[in-house]
Amino acid sequence: TRSLSITSADQSMFEKAQGEKVTLPCTFVLSEEDEGPLDIEWVLIPADNQKKEQIIIMYAVDRIYNHYYASMTGRMQFTNPDPRSGDGSLDILNLKSADTGTYQCKVKKAPGVQSQKIQLTVLVKPARTKCFVEGSQEIGKDVVLKCSSQEGSPLLSYDWRRASGTQELPATSTLNKNTGELLLKNASQDYSGTYSCVASNRVGTDECSVELNVTPPINTAGIIAGAIIGTLLGLSVLAFLVFCCCKKQREKKYEKEVHHEIREDVPPPNSRSSTARSYIGSNRSSLGSMSPSNMEGYTKTPYSQVPSDDFERAPGQNPTFAPSKVAAPNLSRMGAVPVMIPAQNKDGSIV
Repeated sequence: TRSLSITSADQSMFEKAQGEKVTLPCTFVLSEEDEGPLDIEWVLIPADNQKKEQIIIMYAVDRIYNHYYASMTGRMQFTNPDPRSGDGSLDILNLKSADTGTYQCKVKKAPGVQSQKIQLTVLVKPARTKCFVEGSQEIGKDVVLKCSSQEGSPLLSYDWRRASGTQELPATSTLNKNTGELLLKNASQDYSGTYSCVASNRVGTDECSVELNVTPPINTAGIIAGAIIGTLLGLSVLAFLVFCCCKKQREKKYEKEVHHEIREDVPPPNSRSSTARSYIGSNRSSLGSMSPSNMEGYTKTPYSQVPSDDFERAPGQNPTFAPSKVAAPNLSRMGAVPVMIPAQNKDGSIV
């Protein structure tokens, strides 16, 4: 007697890359004896046997139910919208690494019941691969080129090649495909060029490159001497600037002290009017004390010799004195006694 059978049992393992789409097959054939309602169910079998199976999607009573597994909501569907045609395959879109697991397809149509398990492995392609040089790039030194991918499912494999020149690795090179290290022993200038690394796993590849420039040894003695000379020059410039600043501060301080001393030592000037009065008064007093005996030696001071600044007056006043008042001293007003001096003729007689 014939009964329900699953015809897609050839492939039971799938490997796909993250972000891709996978179709898990589940085709079946019904028999005449299978008269019950058709029931198709996809479940995820946990790695821990103590946990229950998780229903992903189900077809029952001519309806599709796909709300059981939240992490795949919107990313799964039956390949054929009408599973009654004998195709209950499952499509999973935009695969994630968390989708890795064992899936089981169960087909029921009483009295026939069949199931099939499929192992799905979601791998991550190598990504963000970086290349760099470790160690000194000097002639005669050992140079190490390193390659590493920030993302990617194991097992990752690394392969180096020379992207310039002969495109062949130097004869002294040693490659470790598991760690991605390329060792170049006793490097020479011929080793200079561009090197590329290809990281790969079962679902993809990624590539990076680095530039190697092998140079002669650095003159460390010259570098040290240059550093010392530069330091000394810098200190000299700094000392000169400090000296200039100190000198400028001292000059400012000295000018300030001299200015204060001048202001303290110089008495305030007399007013011009009082100076003129004191000058005239002194002349008058000297005239009042004169006698006829000393009048001969008296010489009238001309006003042209009197300092002009002593006789300056405010605007609007007459700057000159009346000649009649200053031309000759008035002896009677000064209190002097007039003395009569006899005159003599040419023959010697007194008049």
